Amino acid sequence: MKLLSIIIAAVLGLIYGQYNYGFLFTSDICLFAGLTLIMPTLFKVKLTDITLIFEYKMLMLKGLVINYIILPAIAIGIGLLTNNFGVAAGLFLLSVLSGGGMVMHWIKRSHADTSIGFILLFINVTFVMLSLLMLHIFGLYTSEYFGESYASEVNISNFAKTVIYLLIIIPFIASRIIIFITPLKEFISSKQSYISNISIFLIVFYLFGLQSSQLLFELYDFEPELIYISFIAVILFYIAIFVLAKVAYNLDSPQEGAAFWHSVTRYITLALVISTFSISSFGVAMLVPIMFAYIIQIPFAILIDKYMFKAV
Repeated sequence: MKLLSIIIAAVLGLIYGQYNYGFLFTSDICLFAGLTLIMPTLFKVKLTDITLIFEYKMLMLKGLVINYIILPAIAIGIGLLTNNFGVAAGLFLLSVLSGGGMVMHWIKRSHADTSIGFILLFINVTFVMLSLLMLHIFGLYTSEYFGESYASEVNISNFAKTVIYLLIIIPFIASRIIIFITPLKEFISSKQSYISNISIFLIVFYLFGLQSSQLLFELYDFEPELIYISFIAVILFYIAIFVLAKVAYNLDSPQEGAAFWHSVTRYITLALVISTFSISSFGVAMLVPIMFAYIIQIPFAILIDKYMFKAV
């Protein structure tokens, strides 16, 4: 149902943009995403939970190596094979954004350690700055390989401070305030799944309704092969993630189980938001693998949950 909702939102956004000139991009969408998707997940993050980082320091280190070194390296390898700068950039962006809006859902269903899950979620959100820096470095050092120019004057690094402010600082401060307003906190917590679904629908509709997203029609007209190339690349990437995570983590451990889900799932909605900043630097093809990630990741997570954790 969630996948169908996302597809409908994307289609409606493209249709709206095609017939109504599209939306103009505003960074307010980042604030909306931060308050509706990230802020509610921070309610259960306690400052005292920081001690878990030291208690499970080897697990944290393993997660960092997998999510910020090995997976980006895999994404670069697959991306270079696509021979398209935008597709490679989209795949790389997915590789440096760990977890996601639904990661706690899968952690709870598999009876993994939710405390570790929340700490990893918070760490990965705070590492968005690192993810943006890595994307910028990717653009600098791979553009020559693809025979493309990387517009450094408008690159993604210029938006890093704004993204961190809107996606991390404000949501965290808001979560600390709302914690003391018990009725509001309980209402948001009880309706979190509905808020998340509605928020993702609106974000996807808005982003696909942007004027810049209408370039996807031109991409389909002039380079239709990038559609199936992106699909194959994303499939290969998720297969590689699964194999690596299954080998790296002991799923009999609730703590390692939580880290496992933070590796096999990517923060797709955040990737879609960030990618809109960088179309002028990487090209509209960057959106295509992120679109396919929506179609692939949700069924992918359902199958893992069903056959590996036998959740009921």
